[in-house]
Amino acid sequence: MKLSLEKIFLAATWMGLAVFLTACGRVPAKPAAQGPMAMPVQVETVALKSVPVSDSYVATIKSRRSATIQPQVSGNLTQIFVHSGDHVRTGQHLMEIDPRQQQAVVAQQKATEQQNLAIYEYNQKNIARQRDLYSSGIVSKEAFQQADQTYTSSKATYESSVNARKSAEQQLAYYHILAPFEGIVGDVPVHVGDYVSPTTMLTTVDDNTELEAYIYVPAERAREIHTGLPVNITDGAGNVLDRSSIYFVSPQVDDQLQSILAKAKVNASSGLRNSQQVRAQVVWSSATAPTVPVLGVTHVGGQTFVYVAEKQAAGFVAQQRPVMLGDATGNAYVVKSGLQAGDQVIVSGLQFLVNGAPVQPMPAH
Repeated sequence: MKLSLEKIFLAATWMGLAVFLTACGRVPAKPAAQGPMAMPVQVETVALKSVPVSDSYVATIKSRRSATIQPQVSGNLTQIFVHSGDHVRTGQHLMEIDPRQQQAVVAQQKATEQQNLAIYEYNQKNIARQRDLYSSGIVSKEAFQQADQTYTSSKATYESSVNARKSAEQQLAYYHILAPFEGIVGDVPVHVGDYVSPTTMLTTVDDNTELEAYIYVPAERAREIHTGLPVNITDGAGNVLDRSSIYFVSPQVDDQLQSILAKAKVNASSGLRNSQQVRAQVVWSSATAPTVPVLGVTHVGGQTFVYVAEKQAAGFVAQQRPVMLGDATGNAYVVKSGLQAGDQVIVSGLQFLVNGAPVQPMPAH
């Protein structure tokens, strides 16, 4: 009986050891492989929109009132009252040329005028007296005619001296350079003490409240250009600075440029200045075309691409597509080829995308 118990104990011990060894040698099962997670992206659906059919031309902003200030007399500048960029009123003093010589001329003319006035007034009284004497038969006709001639001559001399004095005073006014209208002072290339003449450019005054764009349209567009066409004034980056319309079309073709001058008024609040060059987008008509947001466009190696979220069996993937774009309209480009209405263009996280990457599209805000 004792032997049987020992055999049973040994058998149980070996059985437990075998179970322990088996458990220690077991290798855990590997989890099933999973694909990369889809990246959340914002998308915008391509839709057909009415877009302008237009052409852009280089245009020059010009003030409708712009003056180059040149003196009408010669002399040395004694005072300059303004600086470049100053806002001046109509008639405000800009500069002064030494007026002393002309002031002496005016004083001399005034003295001559007073002298001639005295002679004229004396002869005026004398002719009245001679007329009475002649009527009474006291003086001869010849004496009366001589007195009348003297009176007429003194009157003419006096009137001539009045005109000479006024002319001298007007000439004196030319020594004071005044603003012809309200505007902004341009460059002032002269200095106090400089000798100036009627050919000297003193400065400019531009009225930036009345601006217009000079647009030169190719002559082959002669039949299409007309007043009323919308015009968008833009900067070099395509940002719209002002919206206007053509109000003048030249009846002639510029023989040098072979183009037609068209003008469009520009709002003063646009911040544009006289002689500034801009782009003028002339809108000929409108057409329906797909557009793509600016944020969805990438440029690689001189080519233009977008990423489109395409539906597949396992979900959506990002597919890179080459596109041909037209002009910008607002925050979107006109699509000439590469996209159709209904395509979902990805507009976020473009820097993290690769062709075929899984994505989770969400509507853009």
